[in-house]
Amino acid sequence: MPQLSPTLIDWFNTNARPIIWRDNPTTAWGILVSEVMSQQTPVRRVEPKWQEWLDRWPTPADLAVAPTDEVLKAWDNLGYPRRALRLKECAQQIVEKHAGIVPNTVEELLALPGIGDYTARAVCAFAYKQRVPVIDVNIRRVISRAYHGTYLPRSNATTKTDLVFLENLLPTTNAASYCTALMELGALVCTPTPDCDKCPINTECAWQLAGCPPPSDEELNQAKRRVQKFVGTDRQVRGIIMAELRTATTPVPKTAIDILWPDNQQLNRALYSLLEDGLIEETNSEFKLPS
Repeated sequence: MPQLSPTLIDWFNTNARPIIWRDNPTTAWGILVSEVMSQQTPVRRVEPKWQEWLDRWPTPADLAVAPTDEVLKAWDNLGYPRRALRLKECAQQIVEKHAGIVPNTVEELLALPGIGDYTARAVCAFAYKQRVPVIDVNIRRVISRAYHGTYLPRSNATTKTDLVFLENLLPTTNAASYCTALMELGALVCTPTPDCDKCPINTECAWQLAGCPPPSDEELNQAKRRVQKFVGTDRQVRGIIMAELRTATTPVPKTAIDILWPDNQQLNRALYSLLEDGLIEETNSEFKLPS
């Protein structure tokens, strides 16, 4: 199997976006935080919050003892605030079990709260420069087109076969840089609507060599199913409630919560799901962030 072309690195060095944790020296903890924050949030929204977070809690030990309400306030509007709770739990585990040092193996990282396979691999690759295959949505799309000749990936789930395939593509040295370059290529050029004329590997791309066949109906249907709507969902209502409690200086009565959303049944469902997730607390029909 051919390895990735060095022209990919040349392209990356010329065209990569400036990203704060990529362009400036940071710690393994900084990389871990950036990966957790970026899981379901655009990088440009993450960057200022990441900097604020690292200024405030530069090590796992700092976050481990932080008040939970302050952690949730600092998370602000990044979305999916359970990530903030898991990140604090992760910091506590790093302190208790790893002497405050972010682990450097996929297996140890996977044992931490809130750390999945992608994040564990990303930390090993980008923080510790290990030859570990890392696959996100952008890399999956590039591989689908460049090597499998299909316009869209068959699935958003990363399989062991996918990881072995990418590992075989990676060079023996500087593998992490190639993973980063593949991600950037998928983010900037090999997007859902690709700009193939700007692609540094278009002469090697299986999809190009096949004549750029359009996606099948099955591929299009799968892609549509993967699109997540936001407006009108319980997730939007949860976000509205969390925003209200983040800015409140005292516990918020239920009557004040009730006016935040017109559908009372949906509002209550969202409210009590936040309670179940440990993101808010209730005392005498008043609500606040956990202390």
